[in-house]
Amino acid sequence: MWVVATAGHVDHGKSTLVRALTGMEPDRWAEERRRGMTIDLGFAWTTLPSGGTIAFVDVPGHERFVSNMLAGVGPVPAAMVVVAADEGWMPQSAEHLAALDALGVSYGLLVVTRADLADPGPALAQARAELAATSLGSVEAVAVSGATGAGLPELRAALDRLVARLPDPARDAPVRLWVDRSFTIRGSGTVVTGTLGDGRLAVGDQLEHADTGEPVRVRGLHSLGAARERVDAVARVAVNLRGVSRDRIGRGAALLSPGRFRLTDLLDVRLAGDPAADLPATLTLHVGSAGVPARVRPLGPDTVRLRLARPLPLLIGDRALLRDPGRHHVAGGVTVLDVAPPPLRRRGAAAARATVLAELDGRPDLAGELRRRSLARAGELTRMGVPVTVAPVAGDWLADPEHWRLLGVRLTEEVARYAREHPLEAGAPVEVLRRRLALPDRALVEALLRPPLRLRAGRVTAAAVDALPAPVARAVDRVRAEYGDRPFQAPETHRLADLGLGPREIGAAVRAGALLKLADNVVLLPGALDDAVRVLARLPQPFTLSAARQALDTTRRVAVPLLELLDRRGATRRLPDDAREVVGPPA
Repeated sequence: MWVVATAGHVDHGKSTLVRALTGMEPDRWAEERRRGMTIDLGFAWTTLPSGGTIAFVDVPGHERFVSNMLAGVGPVPAAMVVVAADEGWMPQSAEHLAALDALGVSYGLLVVTRADLADPGPALAQARAELAATSLGSVEAVAVSGATGAGLPELRAALDRLVARLPDPARDAPVRLWVDRSFTIRGSGTVVTGTLGDGRLAVGDQLEHADTGEPVRVRGLHSLGAARERVDAVARVAVNLRGVSRDRIGRGAALLSPGRFRLTDLLDVRLAGDPAADLPATLTLHVGSAGVPARVRPLGPDTVRLRLARPLPLLIGDRALLRDPGRHHVAGGVTVLDVAPPPLRRRGAAAARATVLAELDGRPDLAGELRRRSLARAGELTRMGVPVTVAPVAGDWLADPEHWRLLGVRLTEEVARYAREHPLEAGAPVEVLRRRLALPDRALVEALLRPPLRLRAGRVTAAAVDALPAPVARAVDRVRAEYGDRPFQAPETHRLADLGLGPREIGAAVRAGALLKLADNVVLLPGALDDAVRVLARLPQPFTLSAARQALDTTRRVAVPLLELLDRRGATRRLPDDAREVVGPPA
């Protein structure tokens, strides 16, 4: 199926033309048929000569109903611009064309109606000139008469050629269905309609109500008047919902694939139309079927920041329209550049931001986004519309390569600085390093670790031995002087205190390899393990604790933890009768 919207001035025969093409009545309300004027959106469809199906979104042409017109045109990829031969180009012809141009609609067809009432040539020539200056460019044109049927076969053939040029939809894309109607059917509940531009829907799918975030279930699907189990884009669909009442979802709402879109009420955009400096402070942003008041803050000559009255599910690259409803004036089309822009708090921040935006074209760019954001979660970028094609550095965090390299350099510097500031601590806590590097996640600190840095017990240290603080080094030298010839004698607790070796000082010396800790307040010089193995290897094997204590010339206070450490290191093996034997050097 292909979907095309009508556009044109009131009473130029748009609905008559749709009726003639489809045999269906697009005006749904009795008031519309009584007045002979479309007020709200109408829908009809027909089969083209090629066998394909085309659906029309028939929009109102009166200036009082432009917001309704925009709700119908917003999600549609192509337009049929209608001009009456007997009246020619009119004000609403111009505003509808300005809206199509602002939304970037580039596929269309020009139809001159009432060719039985006047020569279509002048209207055709003027309309061609108007369209040529817009995103539609040069389009095929057909003159018809809805009353007599003249030109309808040629129009159907032209519609076939139009839809053949339309790009294929992204059927694997997430669903973003903008709701243009909402009503209740007895026995079925809430039904909404819209144009499915991308993706696919199936009965049983769970979607997300954009306005509330609540889950809703697809209870049933209709397209072209028939029930369907699945509908692929592009299509007009009616969705029967379970889990939401009609008064909680209406025109301008959106149904989304869960977790695939980011709601935003702050966005930076590029304007095509009036200069940014000339815009009113408040306009209405039209996107999809939504029309939302927006406060405008100019940034650069053609870039502005918009603060929306309510958040919308927008993507980088989306096209939208700014309109001043008070003046019935289209201020211009906008291209969304950023849906998660940084705050502007400092003097000169707006000008600096305009410089950044000047380089953006609205096409999602992973490398550029990472360069501007330094760090970003893969899921967040996906919800902005940026395809993620690189592996995360940690968890789902992505990093700009140069920023990541510099973070690694800074981490090494911060570990060294912390060691200088806290020489007796066993390395820098990961949380402290996270704050110093202004990182959002501890996992990023751990992912940055490269030799000689290492993580142990939640602290980061350098594998290389740093110099001991002078007081600790002097205390170790005194231990070496007093106990160098008695390698298995451990200073008593009071002697360690006299030397200035408290628990923190001992910890620093042990980490630096200057002392060997056997137990609390039991320390030896670092070569004691190898010396002990050599002594014990000379004993008759196996040997007892008592024999070991005598051979080592030490006390049970030292011998017990020393032998237990040798057991753990694989140098000795404890036997069932508590004797031991030497099996090799300590690991």
